Amino acid sequence: MRENHDQIKGKRKQTKGDLKKGLGKLTNDDRIIAEGERDKDKGKIQEKVGEVKESIKKSW
Repeated sequence: MRENHDQIKGKRKQTKGDLKKGLGKLTNDDRIIAEGERDKDKGKIQEKVGEVKESIKKSW
C-alpha cells in the first residue's frame, strides 16, 4: 500500500512524540512527557485520517 502525505506526517509526529517523551523521562520533566504523548496521539490520528483517505480513493 502506498502511503499518502497524511500517513507520512502522522508517523513523523509519532516519532517526534516518542523522542519528546524520552527526553522528558531523561530530564524528569512531566511537561515534556505530556507534550510527547500529545504529539504521538496527534500523529496516530493523522495517520488514521490518511488511511481513510487512501481507502476512499481506492473505492472510487
